[in-house]
Amino acid sequence: MDIAIMGAGLSGLACAITLEKNGIYPTIFEKRSKVGDRFVNGEILLSIFAFPVHDCIASLSEEYEIYLKPTSSIQRLELYSKNEKAFIEGHLGFTNIRGREHDSYESQLGRQLKTSIHFNSEETYEQLLSNYSHVVMATGDGSYAKETKNFREDLTVSIKGATIEGSFDRYSVMAWIDYDLAPYGYCFLIPYSKTEANISIAVPDLEGNYALDMTKLWDSFYQMVRSQLKQAIPITDQFHITKYPIGICNSARVGNTFYTGNCFGTMMPFMGFGQYAAILSGIYTAYDLCGLGSYEELMKPFRASYEDSLVLRRAMEQLSNEGLDRIIRSLQGYWGHKLFHTKRINPLKVASYLLRPYIHMKGAASK
Repeated sequence: MDIAIMGAGLSGLACAITLEKNGIYPTIFEKRSKVGDRFVNGEILLSIFAFPVHDCIASLSEEYEIYLKPTSSIQRLELYSKNEKAFIEGHLGFTNIRGREHDSYESQLGRQLKTSIHFNSEETYEQLLSNYSHVVMATGDGSYAKETKNFREDLTVSIKGATIEGSFDRYSVMAWIDYDLAPYGYCFLIPYSKTEANISIAVPDLEGNYALDMTKLWDSFYQMVRSQLKQAIPITDQFHITKYPIGICNSARVGNTFYTGNCFGTMMPFMGFGQYAAILSGIYTAYDLCGLGSYEELMKPFRASYEDSLVLRRAMEQLSNEGLDRIIRSLQGYWGHKLFHTKRINPLKVASYLLRPYIHMKGAASK
């Protein structure tokens, strides 16, 4: 069995590490010059989106022998709508850094790997398919999956972000769901340390957003953050992604090709989360290749979570700022604590179940 892994991101590296632990050494191809050779940004692992797992880092370590060091634990989540705010406290998850940094998750996984990586690769999927018995497609987005007619694209998102300097509480994450700032989207501030943080704005490419000027939205958001923090927060690095595809594969495996990570559809449409699912998709691919389980079966819970998240995304697209204010107001206090700290019910599934009839009625009314 000759295995080619196409991509050295989270899912591809997790797959390779797990294969190695089972005595199989794949061949890894990466089009970039090194692991993590991409823009720098902050991301978060929120426990609320990883049900029933409460601690993703401990789970990866204890169950799968994948060891990651986050930049911090999240002890406070500050949520802002246009006129309301809610503060959720307790152990909520973890922050981490991605991209061209020594401690990015990609770099950490790369250091756990024994297999050498073929960098600056120009190998195509078709070439790998003809030269290897199995191909793991871990290219980081759904582009290749779309080419193979195995990807249902549900939306695209444009994202602009920057690294800023200032004084930050590294245990606190800020999020804005305000359609004056990001129409039908969201904004984040995720600290890397006490002196550096990532700010970002994400806007879905809906029909009503086609005429939006992302530069103007960014300028307004940046000035708002400066005003709210009462700091100059100079920018030291920035990135801009346009029309990033979010969707899910029709089949997790086709023949001897395995679709993993965002190539499968682990990025959730609701707020863009998906690192934990991406890593597990790589691990589960390795399990299948080692005869330890069926990849299609193992990915069913993530497919269900994706569909639930898509319901929340469609619901967001039908809300106004007034509706967002009501939601944020309800999260301040008892219900916010209950939602973010529950261990008995799946919050994503419950919210999706409650919103499905509402979306159906709204859709019928608009026809």
